[in-house]
Amino acid sequence: MGFGTVGAGTFNVLQRNREEIERRAGREIRVTMVSRRQTGLARAVVGDAAEVVADARAIIANPAIDIVVELIGGTAIARDLVLEAIAAGKHVVTANKALLAVHGTEIFAAAHERGVMVAFEAAVAGGIPIIKALREGLTANRIEWIAGIINGTTNFILSEMRAKGLDFDVVLKEAQRLGYAEADPTFDIEGVDAAHKATIMSAIAFGTPVQFDKAYVEGITTLSAVDIRYAEQLGYRIKLLGITKRRQDGIELRVHPTLIPTKRLIANVEGAMNAVVVHGDAVGSTLHYGKGAGAEPTASAVIADLVDITRLHTADPDHRVPHLAFQPGAMQATRILPMSEVVTSFYLRLQVADQTGVLARITGILAEGGISIDAVLQRESAEGESQTDLIILTHDTVEGRMNDALAQMQALPTVLAPIVRIRKEELS
Repeated sequence: MGFGTVGAGTFNVLQRNREEIERRAGREIRVTMVSRRQTGLARAVVGDAAEVVADARAIIANPAIDIVVELIGGTAIARDLVLEAIAAGKHVVTANKALLAVHGTEIFAAAHERGVMVAFEAAVAGGIPIIKALREGLTANRIEWIAGIINGTTNFILSEMRAKGLDFDVVLKEAQRLGYAEADPTFDIEGVDAAHKATIMSAIAFGTPVQFDKAYVEGITTLSAVDIRYAEQLGYRIKLLGITKRRQDGIELRVHPTLIPTKRLIANVEGAMNAVVVHGDAVGSTLHYGKGAGAEPTASAVIADLVDITRLHTADPDHRVPHLAFQPGAMQATRILPMSEVVTSFYLRLQVADQTGVLARITGILAEGGISIDAVLQRESAEGESQTDLIILTHDTVEGRMNDALAQMQALPTVLAPIVRIRKEELS
């Protein structure tokens, strides 16, 4: 259902590697019906190998079909079609992260009730098998945290900003010209796409329902080249990270630009590539790296799901790998912490008057708020000799405290522009 770039890639890889896939699955996996409104475009790819229809519901109505692959996208018609396929007793494979982040709890409950599988490896990080790693490979571990570069568009933009010293708007236009960014890139650059994926990984890691509406989401549109340059001088790179952490009082679930030490492997992931670090109590930190999008990398994940379902098609539903790793009756509605309760460290850049006592007043406000300073740099401002850029790195603190301190600092007459605040994670 839906036969665009990923659908065509899936069909082509299935055809090309048919024998290898059948050897692994134990039986043939055959595409028998494809739906696309522009049937001619689909027929040009599949030829006579499969029936092409304009109405996706014809696939659901076909009693000979065992597995439905949903590649339409969005959360409206896709939700209805997936629930109808489940009700018809068909297994579902989807690459739709928005659908699962928003409606996953409802969809997984319906699948459990009907005894069918919903597989979604392609929904997070494209060709990287991160869902399988979290659900199966790391199942012995108590997952402590996950941090991921899970949107290739924003990582390409940030890499170009750092390499060429250009501001966001300039690089975005270039990314659109090269096809890395959509004509309307809002979901990517505002962090929504990454938050959908982080929400799914968080649910699997900690055994909670998907709770996208409680995620904190901040994009990269306000980042400037000067902050990327200062971060580099301090030994950090700025990446848009999806982060989820286990805390005694709840779970952190957030997406925002983040300073990462340059010595960390994930800090050196460039271009449109994706990477996810998972930290478990037994295994320590593992890094999962690869292509996060594209026809055949995503097709790789879709077909892996098809093979899994084929292998388990006749298995007792109660003994299959649970959708979100934990048995349905063992899921916990753990609290998602508001951003004001999140603990992290910070990069601050203040444009201040070049006067005696300014630094002392600012550091005094931080001290009064119980915020410990890690490093302070002073740089000549591009705005003129009477001003200076003050860069401060802090140790870990509660975000609510930082918000209070920022309000006090911003009110000072010697602070001449809005303060730049970027969160920092050591990922150690």
